Amino acid sequence: MDQRPFTRRSWLQFGGLASLLGLQSLAKAHGAADGSDAAGRPGFGRAKSVILVYTSGGQSQLETWDPKPLAPREIRGAFDSIPTAVPGTIINEHLPRLATLTDRLAIIRSVSHDDLDHGSAAYLALTGRFHPIKTSNPPVSPDDFPTYGSVLRRVRPASRHHSQLPYDAVHVNGPALVPELIGPGQDAGFLGRDFNPLLLGDVHSAPVAVPCLDQQADLPARRLAARRGLRETLQLSAEATAEASVKLSRTERNLETAYQQAYDLLASPRSRQAFDLSLEPQAVRDRYGRHRAGQACLMARRLVEAGVPFINVIWNHSNRGQDKSNDPEEFGWDTHNDIFETMQGHLLPKFDQSFSALLEDLDERGLLDETLVVCMGEFGRAPLVAREKRFAGSTPGRKHWASVYSMVMAGAGVVPGAIYGASDNIGGQPQANRVVPGDIAATMFSALGIDSQGHFDDAFGRPYAICTGKPIDGLYRG
Repeated sequence: MDQRPFTRRSWLQFGGLASLLGLQSLAKAHGAADGSDAAGRPGFGRAKSVILVYTSGGQSQLETWDPKPLAPREIRGAFDSIPTAVPGTIINEHLPRLATLTDRLAIIRSVSHDDLDHGSAAYLALTGRFHPIKTSNPPVSPDDFPTYGSVLRRVRPASRHHSQLPYDAVHVNGPALVPELIGPGQDAGFLGRDFNPLLLGDVHSAPVAVPCLDQQADLPARRLAARRGLRETLQLSAEATAEASVKLSRTERNLETAYQQAYDLLASPRSRQAFDLSLEPQAVRDRYGRHRAGQACLMARRLVEAGVPFINVIWNHSNRGQDKSNDPEEFGWDTHNDIFETMQGHLLPKFDQSFSALLEDLDERGLLDETLVVCMGEFGRAPLVAREKRFAGSTPGRKHWASVYSMVMAGAGVVPGAIYGASDNIGGQPQANRVVPGDIAATMFSALGIDSQGHFDDAFGRPYAICTGKPIDGLYRG
């Protein structure tokens, strides 16, 4: 069962000892498939990888996946809807490429919760758990619940990994800023940094996403191995001294983890290749879009090919950068005002380009059948279009709305072309098949072959449920 993690004070008090003892002898996790009833669930174990595309800021359901063309103008907004590849399904007019791909994805129109601020709602989206301080913008804390990739690393035995890289989880184009500070829910939290996903920033800014991986002429592999051996000898000597062992800090443990990861990357030519976008044909890079979001989606496809089990693409690193910058790369989905200008001029064309390219590319390469693609934000936008005086902008927008919003899933057995759930006639409340963030988390873990109803242990052997929800069985056929 769940227990509350230690307070910040108690964590810092016992952190050093836990690093020495707890992390070296973690109790066995209980999340992997073990012949339980979970193995019989639809879609269970169909995915080798999961890509979560996170649209930070609150992507409007009415301007994307759930338009309301028959509602009054103050509800339906300024945009029209268009037919799609699935008869009877409509989406926003500024998503023409995605409209041709609705027969390869499922739209979920009934996601719902009651957290109304970005920080805590982002935490909910990226961990599947409500933050202890709901509807707030809390700072990152070592007491936080671990993000999905960190839980995956904890529960899945090393023998189950099929990755060519020394990482189980990678966050691309992160961290997500709210709007200038790093939001919670993106790291390993109380599991400690040993379980952090690899964080990549702007992969568009340089050919190789992880710098300094090139083999140096004056540092051949044999010399690098000798350096590593010398360092390990010195480290073991230091730890053998009682006084040094007591003083070994959590920071030093984190540094040791960083060294290990760096050596693993340097030793692997496949790692260097996976992170090198310059190896892609120019036409492919152009298809995804020569911008941060587009190249992040392309990197996600490369990481799937490299066998990374969990990839979180932060589609936009700032949730609301448009108030402070004219740089299109800074624009996020938090469109309190100027929603139609911002979406038509910046957000929707880029999203249509990059997300459609990801789906098409995975499908054409035969990867979509074994990759679950999830696209969602932390909440949606309000049905009523209105100008908010507290925010910049001269024309109306939509405020935060968590009562109902939309998302999509594709691949790994999800029924293509499906519409799951429904909202009411103004896109304000769920009308059928309500889905909560815990259900989304459970679906992702189940797709990877992990019993979402299982649990994992922290450094002190305390059990935590992997998920609070249940897999969305209705997305699959039998």
